[in-house]
Amino acid sequence: MLRSNARFGGKLIRISSFLKHERFSSKQVAESADYLPITSFGFKEVDKEEKEGMVREVFLKVAPTYDLMNDIMSAGVHRIWKDSIVSKLGVFPGMIHVDVAGGTGDIGFRSLSALRAAETSARDSSFHAPNVGPKPGRIIICDINSHMLVEGKRRAAHLDLTNSTDRQGNRLATINFKEGNAENLPLDDGSVDLYTIVFGLRNVTDTLAALKDARRVLKPGGKLICMEFSSVRNESLRTFYEAYSFGVIPLMGELIAQDERSYQYLVESIRMFPRQVELEEIMREAGFKCVAHENLTGGVVALHSGFRI
Repeated sequence: MLRSNARFGGKLIRISSFLKHERFSSKQVAESADYLPITSFGFKEVDKEEKEGMVREVFLKVAPTYDLMNDIMSAGVHRIWKDSIVSKLGVFPGMIHVDVAGGTGDIGFRSLSALRAAETSARDSSFHAPNVGPKPGRIIICDINSHMLVEGKRRAAHLDLTNSTDRQGNRLATINFKEGNAENLPLDDGSVDLYTIVFGLRNVTDTLAALKDARRVLKPGGKLICMEFSSVRNESLRTFYEAYSFGVIPLMGELIAQDERSYQYLVESIRMFPRQVELEEIMREAGFKCVAHENLTGGVVALHSGFRI
């Protein structure tokens, strides 16, 4: 049943405006007893306890063609965006990195390559004998959807990434896959150096809760990096982007993945996600410091960062 107002991830949205696909600042929150425990699923309002299952169903359907669709929808530009993250990771020998909502491994595999290169360089430049020196690091790929993890494990095996030694038998960083919810990760407090979530935060039920849990699992001094589709500032680019998103992407989903509805949701979820400055506010509320963002491709994508101090 519809009520006059609804709260989405800590924000108040008037239903009449919500149905027009408008987004409100997180400051526009008022107290009222006439709230339902609801959140957004694209442009629809759903009970909070239902969203997790609905998102799980979407990614169950898109998992087999997820990477192919990313290439086609972005004309390969998503690879440039993801490659740009590597320079921001700050990898070091022994680093523990959790990539959340990263089931198919796009970010985790890039991080593993950089980490193993850093460990090899550190070993080669020292006087340590093989297998002596800093303990190898670890990449943890965590996703709520087991089907996405199956795709990631398949790709890791195909690329021979599960082998954690080099040709000389020296130990290298390992890669592990875990099934878990971003709002309550199966990780100990203060156990990771780096937390990334790429094109995944908009799919969680409670953005603030997920960011608070990100801070929980980070060590003091640990870094959060979040990449998400965001708000385009240039009017001409925004007009083209909106037309392409709603007119072309769902059609591609139908033609290539035989699933128009899931890709319609993915487009709608982008429009409902907080803009750059609004997400920064939520990150600060979750306890992160030195919060900043960088726009890529005119704001089509934004790279957010923050630290647990």
